[in-house]
Amino acid sequence: MQHLKEKLKQINGKGYKAYKEIQGTYQGEGFLLHIDHVQGDPFASPSRIRVEIPIRLTHIQKDWYHSLSRKIALTDYFTREVAKRIDDFNPIINGTGKSGLIAIDRPGQEILPRTSVYIDEKKVEVRLSVGLPAQGRRILGLEAIQLLCEDIPRLVKKGILQIDQNKLTKHLQLTDQQQAIRQFMAEHGYISFIANGSILPRKSGISDLPLKGKEVIPFQSPKSLEIEIPIPHGNPIRGMAIPEGVTLIVGGGYHGKSTLLKGIERGVYNHIAGDGREFVLTNPTAIKIRAEDGRRIEKVNISPFINHLPFGKDTIRFSTENASGSTSQAANIIEALEMGSQVLLIDEDTSATNFMIRDGRMQELIEKEKEPITPFIDKVKQLYEEYHVSTILVIGGSGDYFDVADQVIMMNEYQPYDVTEKAKEIATRKRTNRKQEGGQSFGEITPRIILKESFNASKGKKEKVEAKGLSKIIYGRNEIDLSLVEQLVDPSQTQTIAYMIKYLADHFIDSSTPLASLLDQLYQIIEQKGLEVISPYYGKHPGDLAMPRKFEVAAAINRLRTLKVK
Repeated sequence: MQHLKEKLKQINGKGYKAYKEIQGTYQGEGFLLHIDHVQGDPFASPSRIRVEIPIRLTHIQKDWYHSLSRKIALTDYFTREVAKRIDDFNPIINGTGKSGLIAIDRPGQEILPRTSVYIDEKKVEVRLSVGLPAQGRRILGLEAIQLLCEDIPRLVKKGILQIDQNKLTKHLQLTDQQQAIRQFMAEHGYISFIANGSILPRKSGISDLPLKGKEVIPFQSPKSLEIEIPIPHGNPIRGMAIPEGVTLIVGGGYHGKSTLLKGIERGVYNHIAGDGREFVLTNPTAIKIRAEDGRRIEKVNISPFINHLPFGKDTIRFSTENASGSTSQAANIIEALEMGSQVLLIDEDTSATNFMIRDGRMQELIEKEKEPITPFIDKVKQLYEEYHVSTILVIGGSGDYFDVADQVIMMNEYQPYDVTEKAKEIATRKRTNRKQEGGQSFGEITPRIILKESFNASKGKKEKVEAKGLSKIIYGRNEIDLSLVEQLVDPSQTQTIAYMIKYLADHFIDSSTPLASLLDQLYQIIEQKGLEVISPYYGKHPGDLAMPRKFEVAAAINRLRTLKVK
């Protein structure tokens, strides 16, 4: 560190590019400081710095990270602790641009695998983004000495070494409990579990924090759907379990139907204590399906839902640059099934009406020969019986779905009621005149082979692969719009998807292997070598990455407008 201080004194007052001279590794008292990347100017993306502490100097015990779920929770905990230390620190640097910035990839309400903190049997490594101090474009060397040699090591040491062991233990025990519930669900055929006392409403439409106040109604399961699940480190937990099959969520407007579905949708991720959804857990393959007018579709077999289009347009290898509501929703379902989803989540508010239902009167007016769309109501039961894919539907406008439902849950003033028997009685007493459409089987789910020529990251003489916030990826000269891919929760997931697509294009795509198999191979490599393997900075600070599910990676590939399928 003395050598670093001398270098910084030497370049004090020089042009900003002289900071490049400090790249390298420096030995401090009980830590190593790795300066992996130095920004080009004060306004550019921050410098990337790692602080490494030998694990023998920490209080970390092996049983804190002996399983994958615990390791994810442990690195999440340390990331949050370092973030708190940064929040409490107010450097006074009257500099330009990002001067004095210290940042870590800050988690939200979900617990995700991240690259912000790395732990193995030898070390703990904290990865930071740092703005090197400057006035104009002149180096503030003395301020950099304070920042790099004093402030950053002190903050990291506090976050890693001065821990509340009781709080950390509870954090790890929570993940053990969440894993136990997920295992119980898988073994007993449940696709979602919402614990009694859960808080599903959020603070606002732009906040993921729980709603607080007198108007908040804790979730309480109806007795007929309530189960008890044994969990480690505590008493058994009770709540509503949704079994496999077709489940309807019904009720009047503003009574909590979509709020319940939103909670179920986010249950594919684990949440932190105090979120209100700690014990709202869903099959990890569940995918939110919606209409998406205007999206591009490339050779998707939508024939289970749509056939006999005008002018003989092919629906077995259906392509369009500008999908309608019905064709986009059909494609979104087939693409989800292609990737192995076992649960579909659908809200009628974001669905194409003609895709969801065609009642008896309309069937009588428009004969089937003139209607290319087979509505989802005629396929949802076949989908479960033939492919074991369950569906949870929010329905407020069509009782015809009572005929195909296994469970019907009514939301009334944000509380659930099991009205399955009543719905079945109504369906028996008040028969509809509609006829079953679309044949006796669901149809074929066709795997697709992606061509290597789909991916060109070049933009001028350079390659450009980066995320812009949560819902946009720049890939070469193309933009990928993910604004309607609703289960992305963190911009770092989006950045990871961008790198994953590039890594797939460079290492895996061979124009002969189906997309689902390619992604399985990619996730196997990540499991072996860590998430940072897909980063262009592998071996150093990998950037701010958080693990996405393969379904969202596939969604991004499917929305690439240069995608070509064999």
